[in-house]
Amino acid sequence: MSHDTDKLIRQLSLVAFLMAERRPLTAREVKQHVEGYSEMSDEAFARRFYADRSELLALGVPLHSQRDEFTGEELYTLRRDEYFLPRLELSDDELAALQTGLYLLEGKFAYAEPLRLALQNLALGRPAFREAPTETALRVEVRDPDYSPELAARLSKLEAAISKGRTVKFRYWAIATGDEQERSLDPYALLPERGVWYVIGRDLDRDALRTFRVSRIRSDIRFATRRERDFRIPAEFDVDEYRDRPPWQIGDPAGEARIRVAADTSWWVERAFPPPRNRVEGDLFATEYVSLPLLASWILRQDGRAVPLEPEELRREVAAALERVRDRHTADPPALASEAIAAVEDAARERPAGPVAAERFAVLQALLAYLLAACGDGRDADVPAAELVERFGIRYEALEEHLSLLNLVNFGGGCYTVYAQLQGDRVHVDKELYGDTFREPPRLTPMEARAIRLALEFVGPMVAAEAHTPLERVRRKLEETFGRFEREPAPEPHEGTEEERLVATFSDAIRGRHLVEIEYLKEGEEASSRRLVEPYSLERELPHWRVHTWDRSRDAERSFRLDRMRSARLLDDRFHPREGFEPRGLRGARAARIWFAPTIARWQVERGARPLADGAAVAETAAGSDEWLIGEILSFRGDAVLLEPADLRPRVAARAEQLARDLAPTPVAP
Repeated sequence: MSHDTDKLIRQLSLVAFLMAERRPLTAREVKQHVEGYSEMSDEAFARRFYADRSELLALGVPLHSQRDEFTGEELYTLRRDEYFLPRLELSDDELAALQTGLYLLEGKFAYAEPLRLALQNLALGRPAFREAPTETALRVEVRDPDYSPELAARLSKLEAAISKGRTVKFRYWAIATGDEQERSLDPYALLPERGVWYVIGRDLDRDALRTFRVSRIRSDIRFATRRERDFRIPAEFDVDEYRDRPPWQIGDPAGEARIRVAADTSWWVERAFPPPRNRVEGDLFATEYVSLPLLASWILRQDGRAVPLEPEELRREVAAALERVRDRHTADPPALASEAIAAVEDAARERPAGPVAAERFAVLQALLAYLLAACGDGRDADVPAAELVERFGIRYEALEEHLSLLNLVNFGGGCYTVYAQLQGDRVHVDKELYGDTFREPPRLTPMEARAIRLALEFVGPMVAAEAHTPLERVRRKLEETFGRFEREPAPEPHEGTEEERLVATFSDAIRGRHLVEIEYLKEGEEASSRRLVEPYSLERELPHWRVHTWDRSRDAERSFRLDRMRSARLLDDRFHPREGFEPRGLRGARAARIWFAPTIARWQVERGARPLADGAAVAETAAGSDEWLIGEILSFRGDAVLLEPADLRPRVAARAEQLARDLAPTPVAP
């Protein structure tokens, strides 16, 4: 057997022995009775036993120790009520909705495997877990721009480092300079923000808190030392301080800006940028800033609906940016250098070998509980092998290995939990004497608990819509399972948010083929407009939700971002699906070609642009409307030049000149 397999048998047997005895046990008793320890020397046992306890604690196993006041020996206990999940009263609708979340995120979510295991434990003995997703779920698409198999591997390693307090080393590409350097980090938290994963911690090379984008790590992540623990997360560290920051607020605040927003836009600004770093009072938007250029980009993206008032430096930044945009679109387009031959060098950099498999310990825990639950009150059972393969994501070729490993888990003294044998296309299960001890599902590991929490952040409104219940009720029930495994503060509950209500409205409309009347603020327009739409599908492209429709008001296919939707009213009137119509979101969009200056090219290459030999970059994109494309060009403050369509270049220049006049008001009195 491999070293990892020996360790898994040893750790599961240790858990079984401690629970079977139901009394404090000494290390000597553990060494004597648990397979894998008895043949070790005292020194080897002490080392392995300490390492196993640390790993089990990191996996969420509540193993306690205390010193005997008479003998001075350390005593170890594991309470059943802390090891197993408390009973959860999840309705069939709620459980099926969580399965919908797994269906939506499968293969597109860095925590998909821990999510599968978590739901497996929650659904033990519940057939609802195997039900097919609803028709509405089939009409939802999830896109995570930052996802890759390599990302899943990196997050798994960082999760382990955070839970164990281990310093990590890796090579990191600093996009601002283009340099790649070795970094040493004490990781405190992982944070998904606007579709991008970041790790936050103390950069030991700079002795300061720093945030690193995980996708910019250019090597394997490795532990810096062999110690069991290198650091503890400071009590004053609060990950919430890093959540929901717009680009201009990343870093230490430099001041507060004041911006006048159009009356029909203030509701959207208030929804998009919540307090305490932002506030909206009437038509005035006050926001903290770190970077004035990035705040200027947001102002220009609003295409006249946001007017800078204070500070004066912000007004000058906006004016200078508009002058650059105008000049670059009245002059001849820049000549394009040849494409950089080094464009493929990124692929040649050292990469992790591939995604880390789901925690084997958690898989074995869940599989053991499932096999014993299948026996019920009887002595044996037959389970279809295909059912185990599908339910646990185990390859058929590896199923026998998993079963053989479980057959070796013991309670000490030759007492075993289960004997399971693969016989053709079925698995025969014999429940051993102490088997009933493991019939209940174990508590969630920290990784599994986090997977559920993140899944609710990603597709929570869809889960709530499918469960026909407020998301906060499902969230509250699930958080009962997190218990002591909470590793970091969860974000504030999104109880009854407008996003949740809109997703529920469109889910019901898609399911029942109802028309919906919406009030929508389109980019490039000064006022909201009312539309009558036939909704066909929802799309979650982080960080936004979209609904794809046939817009009866325009007699055309249209897609709408839910965050720009002021209201949506479900009507009694129904519609018949249009024959052969499958909304794609950007059908009929204009092809556009954009040149990016060397000052911002690296950021655009990261998003798919092609690098050029002179340090610039070029990208092709699809533009749903001319107004959107003009606003996009304006937001780059002159560092992006529209090459095609050529007929739109004069309009960009004219719009920049007009905005230069419109966005130069007299400052308001404080």
